[in-house]
Amino acid sequence: MKKLILTLLIGGFIMTGLSAKTAFVYFSATGTTERMAKNAAKEMGADIFEIQPVHKYTDADLNWHDKKSLSSIECNDPKSRPAIANKLDISGYDTVVVCYPIWWAYAPKIVYTFVESQNWSGKKLVTLRTSAGSGLGRSGSELAKLAKDADFRGGKDFTRGSGEAIKKYVEGLLK
Repeated sequence: MKKLILTLLIGGFIMTGLSAKTAFVYFSATGTTERMAKNAAKEMGADIFEIQPVHKYTDADLNWHDKKSLSSIECNDPKSRPAIANKLDISGYDTVVVCYPIWWAYAPKIVYTFVESQNWSGKKLVTLRTSAGSGLGRSGSELAKLAKDADFRGGKDFTRGSGEAIKKYVEGLLK
């Protein structure tokens, strides 16, 4: 009888691990982060969701040389929270990997909008970033502060990382 109970318990723990659901949620203005997130989600067999802005960013909006460009204005305003066009719900996931580009050492403010709109209680949070040259700053830890009750596992730049490398990294964080 003890062996049967032990077998059922071990099997239950294994099944819990197998049924843990992971979602990749990404914002990408130029396609770089989108490619990274899609490759990683495919490699991990995870679901994937795009954060779609109400206002699609144009090249002029993304011109970081122009202090009046939309991205520059948003990055310089700590209270900026651009609207999201699509409804995103992470309630059915145990782990959420948030993917985004680095803008001036931070996540774009629309990613803040997403993080603040979700219930993170009991969820693991991982952040993955792409960068054309900016430092990574504290973007992951800043988002983790906004993801109330999340278990922040860490984050890393994967501008040139393969889906396989990302899978290995994320699975290592989740152990």
